[in-house]
Amino acid sequence: MPQEYQRVLVAIDGSKESDLAFKKAVQVAKRNKAALISLHVINDSDSVFSYGYAGIDLNQLIANETKESKEKLDTLLLYAKEQGVDSVQSIIEFGNPKKLIAKTIPEKEKIDLIIVGATGLNAIERVLVGSVASYVITHAACDVLVVRDEISE
Repeated sequence: MPQEYQRVLVAIDGSKESDLAFKKAVQVAKRNKAALISLHVINDSDSVFSYGYAGIDLNQLIANETKESKEKLDTLLLYAKEQGVDSVQSIIEFGNPKKLIAKTIPEKEKIDLIIVGATGLNAIERVLVGSVASYVITHAACDVLVVRDEISE
């Protein structure tokens, strides 16, 4: 008997792979009549956020990043609704993407499937076959689906 999922979390970072992961998450949520939760994490270890730079208002920078993230997630959630997913939600967090995607948000939201792209926007992580994806695979308490390339419709 195939696994049925009730609450699907998809991590979004703006990369092509996370967009593909989102499309796969929509398919899975629709097929399972599951809730779809989209998560974008603003990485607090990025050098601008960690150390700041003279003349940069960090609060404004964070506000701008949050606004851009919300606009992106709103567009994705509209797409999910148009595709027939009834329950959609977005979350924007500031912190460590690995821990938030693998542990904190899944525990808080009672997630039973996490979907991530194989690699993200970070060039170093792309070389490492997606260190966030690797971390999530090894630390999540629920099933994890890693999306690698284009999906056939």
